[in-house]
Amino acid sequence: MKNSYSFFENKECQYFPCHEGLQEFNCLFCYCPLYTKENCPGNPEYLEKDGKRIKGCTNCLFPHRPENYRVILDKLGENT
Repeated sequence: MKNSYSFFENKECQYFPCHEGLQEFNCLFCYCPLYTKENCPGNPEYLEKDGKRIKGCTNCLFPHRPENYRVILDKLGENT
């Protein structure tokens, strides 16, 4: 896929790829904008630390899949 408004792949990043398993890796959402969403469409894991629930997204590829660009924008527009 070619770099555009909805896709950006930075192969020169020292962390690229930060997750394994994708042929086309969208770096546009390097830090997932859905992190604060309780009902995100990804596959977060929840950890307990010092009595607090922490969302862990280490194994989630959702924001890096090019086809999820529109889904992410839609989720950001929701009030939840």
